[in-house]
Amino acid sequence: MTGGAGYIGSHTAIELLAAGHDVVVLDNLSNGTRAAVEAIGRVANRDVPVVEGDIRDPVCLDRAFAEHRFDAVLHFAALKAVGESVAKPLRYYQNNVAGTVCLVERMAAHGVKTLVFSSSAAVYGDPGTMPINEDSPPDPTSPYARTKLIVEGLLHDTHAADPGWRISILRYFNAVGAHPSGEIGEDPAGVPMNLLPSVAQVAVGRRELLNVFGNDYPTPDGTGVRDYLHVVDLARGHVNALDYLATGTGVAVHNLGTGRGHTVFEVVRAFEAASGRQIPYRIAPRRPGDVVVSCADPGKAGDELGWTAQYDLRRMCEDLWRWQTTHPHGFRGGKA
Repeated sequence: MTGGAGYIGSHTAIELLAAGHDVVVLDNLSNGTRAAVEAIGRVANRDVPVVEGDIRDPVCLDRAFAEHRFDAVLHFAALKAVGESVAKPLRYYQNNVAGTVCLVERMAAHGVKTLVFSSSAAVYGDPGTMPINEDSPPDPTSPYARTKLIVEGLLHDTHAADPGWRISILRYFNAVGAHPSGEIGEDPAGVPMNLLPSVAQVAVGRRELLNVFGNDYPTPDGTGVRDYLHVVDLARGHVNALDYLATGTGVAVHNLGTGRGHTVFEVVRAFEAASGRQIPYRIAPRRPGDVVVSCADPGKAGDELGWTAQYDLRRMCEDLWRWQTTHPHGFRGGKA
């Protein structure tokens, strides 16, 4: 799995191992850490091989394919901060698009044609109707989202040229929370770009206050609405997708979300309840690329993958707080 030392990749590795799969992690450690892979091993009670390298490096990929026997690739390695993508679009196209081209080329060269791709609900942009189903027309509003949609297109084209490919495109909504063991969680480098890691760092004392980007949206309390999904639920969706691909060839697209949206202030109140801490905040200007509401229709994943989200916002906050209190400075700072 590419990006397996990162947040979603590490949680997915645990669920794959629990389901009886063997896992090899390939990561350039720009956002992931070796400590995360070590934590995977502790939770799963299994050693997990690591290849340190970049998906844009064909020599590294060839070496990985030569040293290990793969039946499938799960592709998580991507840059994902919307605001940064607006400021540095070429970095995102180089990593997310060119990197995937290199990966798919090397997969084909080594006869590995089963791929689960980490896409994003950001490809939908800001549609006029909710919830969003897989037939909603894409309308990405940021370079990050456009890179995801471009990769989806190249995967469809890859299958059209070679129908032997089996490809699952999973459009994630907002992954949050942490493994219930407290051993693995999100460990963003630098200032967090997403809401709940920011809230958790304020609660644990790493940051003074939370920036709320806009309070004048046409929503119940003026803040943006997102469909928050427990990362363990999301990870299990990948196991289901891999099982689904075993039934035949083709390209499948599925939303992974809960079907329920929460405003920023609803999330803040839920985290205050889980942590027993008050979250001070200030209102900041809207960020470029942000949409008003994003909420999934996950029915297709239920029907075809046999997957539904199990955990609610309360559980997401509780598990995240457990991780944050045991690792107040993330993996890099060690356990408290």
